Amino acid sequence: MRFMYVLCIIFYLTSCSVWATKKACQPYLDKLRNIQSQQRAGYSNKKGRSLADREQKARDKWWLCQQGKLKTAKNKKTKKKTKKTNKAMASIKQLPTLHSISKSDPKALSFTSSLTIKAKFKGRKQQAWLDYYQQPKKCQQPKSTKIFAFCLEDEQRQQAEFDRQYQTMTY
Repeated sequence: MRFMYVLCIIFYLTSCSVWATKKACQPYLDKLRNIQSQQRAGYSNKKGRSLADREQKARDKWWLCQQGKLKTAKNKKTKKKTKKTNKAMASIKQLPTLHSISKSDPKALSFTSSLTIKAKFKGRKQQAWLDYYQQPKKCQQPKSTKIFAFCLEDEQRQQAEFDRQYQTMTY
């Protein structure tokens, strides 16, 4: 009789832990099933390989969770990041759009501070620089960072040469 009583207690305790494990691992199982359902639909060769990789990773995570070997600290961090991201997105969605502001109150777009643009030169020298500077055609819309770097270097070279010529002209 005592043996049966002990056996019932052991069975009860193991079934509770199994039930808790199933509940904790349910999101991993859901993700695995979702990927498997995507695999049943039509897809290209590249997508098929991607789905197979994702399925393998999802299956491994689910299996580690079932065995109680999955680290939960990583999951908590992920959830916190998601909550922060959701809060940030909610605050962005609450911001009025430029279009809605201009319709409701046209004066709302008036700015109190002025816009300041810093130039290399000032006054007459700036105008002389603008007249002197010849921007290459490929620098009007640079198509690569290499061209962009060339444009910056060319402008700096022309500025240095202009500065030397301007100083000799004024003295």
